[in-house]
Amino acid sequence: MTTTPDRQSQELTAFLESPASYSHKPTEVRAIQTHISWVFIASPFVFKVKKPVNLGFLDFSTLEKRHYFCQREIELNRRLCPEIYLDAVPVYQTDSGFSFKPPGKIVDYAVKMKELPHGCFLNELLEKNLVGEKEINRVISTLDRFYQAETPTSKIEQWGTPEKLKISTDENFTQVEPFIGNTISPAAFEAIRHYTNQFYELNENLFHERIQQHRVLDCHGDLRLDHVHLTPEATTIFDCIEFNDRFRFIDTANDLAFLAMDFDFNGRSDLGNLFLRNAGRELGDEGMLKVANFYKCYRAFVRGKVESIQATEKETTNPHEHEKEAARYFQLALRYAITGSEPLILVVMGGVGTGKSTIAKRLASELDWPVFSSDETRKTLTGVPLTQRTPSKLRAKIYSAQMTQQTYRKLLVDGLATLKENRGVILDATFSTRALRKFLCDECKKANVLFQFVELEVGANEIKKRLKLRDEKTGETSDARLEDLQKLSAAYEPPSELAPSLIRVSTTTSVSDTVRAILLRLAEKQSIVANNTSSPEPR
Repeated sequence: MTTTPDRQSQELTAFLESPASYSHKPTEVRAIQTHISWVFIASPFVFKVKKPVNLGFLDFSTLEKRHYFCQREIELNRRLCPEIYLDAVPVYQTDSGFSFKPPGKIVDYAVKMKELPHGCFLNELLEKNLVGEKEINRVISTLDRFYQAETPTSKIEQWGTPEKLKISTDENFTQVEPFIGNTISPAAFEAIRHYTNQFYELNENLFHERIQQHRVLDCHGDLRLDHVHLTPEATTIFDCIEFNDRFRFIDTANDLAFLAMDFDFNGRSDLGNLFLRNAGRELGDEGMLKVANFYKCYRAFVRGKVESIQATEKETTNPHEHEKEAARYFQLALRYAITGSEPLILVVMGGVGTGKSTIAKRLASELDWPVFSSDETRKTLTGVPLTQRTPSKLRAKIYSAQMTQQTYRKLLVDGLATLKENRGVILDATFSTRALRKFLCDECKKANVLFQFVELEVGANEIKKRLKLRDEKTGETSDARLEDLQKLSAAYEPPSELAPSLIRVSTTTSVSDTVRAILLRLAEKQSIVANNTSSPEPR
C-alpha cells in the first residue's frame, strides 16, 4: 500500500510524537513545529526532522536532500557545540509501520541531539531578568573564539559585496510581496526596500572595507536568543543555518545583529546596544556599528517573512499569533529603516488644516509609536472636553502665549518621558514659531535625544475646504475653523531655520500616499546616516 506525501508526513509525525517509538522509553514527547522542521523533545534527547518542502531559499523536497542537510547540520553545529549533535538517525518504514530499527525502507532522517536543560536558554533567562553584562560577555567570548577559528576565503568573502547581499534582500522582498496588506503595509514595505537599496548604493565602500578587514566568515547565521544556552558550566550556541551557505557566509556584524535585534524585539534595547558595543570592543571591530542597523533591519524583515510563511501553513494551529508576530517584526524593521536604533522624537508640524493629526495617527500606526497632540494637551491642561469646541469667551486665555508655552512644555515632557519605554514618539503640533521650535531643539539636545521635523503643506483652497468641513463634524479636537484662518496663517513663521534637515511633504494626495512619502524620505536620510547617530541633531 502506498501513501501520499501528506499522509506519510502525518503518519511519521504521529510515530515521532509517541513515547513508545523510542528505545529509551521517554515518559512523554513534546512536539514543536517551525516553518521548516518538526522538533520532538523525548528527554534526554531531541529529534529534529526536516519538512519535505522547497521554499526557494531552502530545498528539503527529497529524501537525499534531507539526509544531506541532516549531516550538514551536525557537521556545522559541532563547530560551536561538539557534544550536543550526536547523529543523523534513519527512520524506516516496515510492514507494521515506522521504526528506528531496520529492516525496512528508509523514509526519512532525524537529527539526534542531547537535550539542553530548560530554564537556561537566553530567552528564558531574559524573561526572569537574569541577563546582564556578565552573561552577554560570555556569549561574546564564545563567538570571538568561534570567529577566530574560521578562515576567510575568497569564496566566502564574495558574499559580503553589495551585489551578493542583494541576492538575499531581493529574495526577501519578493517572498514578502504576497503578505503586503496583511502582515506588512505597502508603505512600510516600500520604505524598507528603499532604505536597503539606498544603503547599498551610498555605502558601497563600507561593505568592501569589511571584506578587506576579513569580517566576512562562515558564521552561525541564525543567532537568536533561543539558540543560546547558558549554565554555570557552559555556553552553548546551537542550531546554525545548514540549508543555504550564503546565509552563513556573512559579515560577523550581520551575525551579531540578529541577537541584538532579538533583544530589541523583546523590549531590551539596552542589552542589544550593550551586546554590540562590547562585541565591537572584544572583536576589535570599530566599524561594526556603522553597518549594525542595516543588518538589524535585514534580520527583523527575515523574521517577519518567516512568521508570515508559518501563518499560512496548514499544520499551523494558531495562524493569527504568527501574523501578529510577523507584523511586530516588520514594524521593528521599519523603525530601523527610518531611525536606526536610537530613540527619536518625530515632529509632525505645519499650518492649520494641513492634516497633522490624521498623518500623525497613521504614522503612529505604522511604527507602533504613541502620539502626543498639542490640541489634546492644551484642552487637558485647561479642563476643556477634548471633543468640545472651546467657548469663545475662554479662547483668549486658553490660546494665550503663556498657555501655549505651558502646552508645548508639557507636550515635550510627556514625549521625553515616554521615550524611556518606547523607541520613538510622535508630536502632533503646529510649532508655528521659531521660539517653540528652538525650545524643542534645545531640550532634545540636553536630553541627548534625536529629533526630526516633518512639515506638512497644502494649498490655501484645500485648507479652506477642510476647515469648512470641520463645522459639519462631531468629535473634532482642534478649535481652529475657517474664521480663524487669516489670523493663524499670519502667525505662522515658516521653519526656514530648520533647512536642510527639514522634511516637507504635501498633503494634497491621499493619506496613504502622504505617509508613504514621509517614510521614504526618512528612510533615505537614514541610509545616508550609516548609523552615525551619536549626535542629537535634526536629521
